[in-house]
Amino acid sequence: MVNMSSLMHAVVENYNEFVESRDPLVDSWLFMKSPIPVVSILLAYLYFVLKLGPQLMEKRKPYDLKKLMIFYNAYQVLFSLWLCSQALKVKKPVQLLSHTCKNPSTNKEFQEVLSNGAWWYFFSKIVELMDTVFFVLRKKQSQVTFLHVYHHACTMFFSWGYLKFLPGEQGVVIGFLNSLVHVVMYFYYFLAALGPKYQKYLWWKKYMTWIQLTQFCIMLAYLVFIIAMDCKLPKSLTFFFVANVVIFLYLFSDFYRKAYKKKMPVHKDLGDSNGVSNGIVKFKEH
Repeated sequence: MVNMSSLMHAVVENYNEFVESRDPLVDSWLFMKSPIPVVSILLAYLYFVLKLGPQLMEKRKPYDLKKLMIFYNAYQVLFSLWLCSQALKVKKPVQLLSHTCKNPSTNKEFQEVLSNGAWWYFFSKIVELMDTVFFVLRKKQSQVTFLHVYHHACTMFFSWGYLKFLPGEQGVVIGFLNSLVHVVMYFYYFLAALGPKYQKYLWWKKYMTWIQLTQFCIMLAYLVFIIAMDCKLPKSLTFFFVANVVIFLYLFSDFYRKAYKKKMPVHKDLGDSNGVSNGIVKFKEH
């Protein structure tokens, strides 16, 4: 039976972490004062990609977005590289995984750099919602899978909640790894968008999911390390990240098992721009 006093102590401790970590300056930034804007964006996104968009495109020809896709994916590569550089402003490469427990930073300058980087990371997740919108406009609704939509929606909303309520150094490592993976991922999409003559350079599409899975394993190992070492960081945030990473690890593993462990013919759009979204490759359904 759980000791009630220990439980109450844990609740109070996590509440204190929440109160102490709040930065009033964040509330003055775009989308941050109230949850209404971000919830509205999320609901509009879900409504369009799941219902309105498919209805509008049902009797229309798919839009030719080749030039837009080339620009969009090139932008995502460069922006993801920039996000990686912002993470390294907060912590040097060696410190990202080794220095957190020894010397947690609490000074105002550090918190400002951390929050600023977290806002741009959150902003990038809003922009990435366009991945799904492009699927709909190009009449590739079969690629709007549960994993795809869940990943984009949750990442966007949770990155807002992280910055708004409980920013911590754990997010630096999570954001850095995710942005690094996106550099590779959107570079693949960029090559795919250039056309059929670049198909020969896309032989590594199968490994996109492996890259994602490796990312989640590193994240999970890092978070378990924080818990095991009893680091002086917000525990509620650590456990939240653990739960989220475990869910994504399961979903991506399940996708990989279904997509690559079974002999299934590859869909003709496999090499198409953004045909693999966050490791999601589509196959013909029989």
